[in-house]
Amino acid sequence: MIATARTERPARHAARSAGHPALARLADPRLLRTLSYIDGKWTGAPDGRTFTVTDPADGGAVADVAALGTEAATRAIEAAHRAFPAWKGRLPQERSDILRRWHARMLDAAEDLALLMTIEQGKPLAESRGEIAYAASFIAYYAEEALRVNVEGVASHLPGAQMALSRVPVGVAALLTPWNFPSAMLTRKAAAALAAGCTVVTHPSSHTPLSALALAELAERAGMPAGVFNVVTGEPGPIAETFCADVRVRAVSFTGSTEVGRKVARNAASSMKRVVMELGGHAPLIVFDDADLDRAVAIAVDAKFATSGQDCLAANRIYVQRGLYTRFCAAFTERVAALRVGPGLDPQTEIGPLMHQGAVAKAQAQIDDALARGARRLTPERELPGPLFLAPTVLADVPEEALIMREETFAPVAALAPFDSEEEVVARANATEYGLVAYVVTRNGARAARMAQALDYGMVAINRVKITGAPIPFGGMKQSGLGREGSRHGIEAFTDLKYACLDLG
Repeated sequence: MIATARTERPARHAARSAGHPALARLADPRLLRTLSYIDGKWTGAPDGRTFTVTDPADGGAVADVAALGTEAATRAIEAAHRAFPAWKGRLPQERSDILRRWHARMLDAAEDLALLMTIEQGKPLAESRGEIAYAASFIAYYAEEALRVNVEGVASHLPGAQMALSRVPVGVAALLTPWNFPSAMLTRKAAAALAAGCTVVTHPSSHTPLSALALAELAERAGMPAGVFNVVTGEPGPIAETFCADVRVRAVSFTGSTEVGRKVARNAASSMKRVVMELGGHAPLIVFDDADLDRAVAIAVDAKFATSGQDCLAANRIYVQRGLYTRFCAAFTERVAALRVGPGLDPQTEIGPLMHQGAVAKAQAQIDDALARGARRLTPERELPGPLFLAPTVLADVPEEALIMREETFAPVAALAPFDSEEEVVARANATEYGLVAYVVTRNGARAARMAQALDYGMVAINRVKITGAPIPFGGMKQSGLGREGSRHGIEAFTDLKYACLDLG
């Protein structure tokens, strides 16, 4: 979701590093950028105002980042609008070459990018490394797709006429990105838009702006022309509203909560912008009696606890068929209790801190509510390294009316419940406004095929966790989003279909 900006304060000079000790490990200190990037220039607030990015592991200051607002957002739109005709007019091969260079520089800087992400986001360093590789893959993929936005012939239904369809870039695209995947969510959007021939203005979460600014630095080194790629940091509400209100912005792509997504869509509707929404998830994970127990437990742990549970793909509701339920609860709890909690920079850490105190409070409220409604806590309490940490928690026998079974859970808390029949569990899994992803574990091939059809989700994972990647269309049904990101379909949101009819007489 769009985060609330950190505490702002006036400063006499441009934004500066706050001196986090881990920053000394950067091989390339120039990747630590604290000013916005507008029209090819690093830009601070006119009054020097900044906000502080902190390390969620210990609350320590990482950097003071420029806090810009509506005026800067408008300037970024103006720059992107000016740059659009030239960028649109470049040969696809030229846009592709710039994206390839951007990709190569990302890979060269992968360790530094992962370090910055862990410091500002808190996720374990191994997960940050994985995200950087994932983020870079979208740039490589869309460097290829830039060459494939081809003209399509149409068999004429009129005598003496020739017809053709082509996809043309819509114009300026505004990208609003979240804090849980601060690099991948930006490259998945930006690479598609840039490949299509759009210019972009983006606002990263105020919790994690350093990842986006480092990508802007690498884009500049790759030869991205001024005005084509702009990053505006600062107060989320005014910047997002400016992007949505300006008629020169023709597409808005947002990743975050369904609640905020509704507001963005309403604002964008005023000028009929193209809208892509990747919103909340409330994924069911369904384990049938015939599943291999060890494999089912491993899948459930990975699906629930990646990114410390702060993932729209996280398995929030784990339904286990009654014949396997008792054994699954015991084996799953044993695995979860062994997960190592700590700062993301500790190589032994598997569960890092949550992003902010509100996330901790919401998760604790969900736990308390489930227990009050009769659920059982299977994992013990443990000593934690800081106020933003939450012990990995397993709740069994959670009733359907509990908050955790009805609300998205962005925390390392797993809710387990038994079921009896396939028909019953499909109805329970589908009884939600969300429809992003569902997981199924079964060795019955026919059942797997039935579940893939019956579950009302945009993506269904059968006997595995990892299913995403640059070639697949990522997105959900119902109130989990509009449109798709990734794959060849991800470029469609940033293009208009144009029809030309030529008289041959």
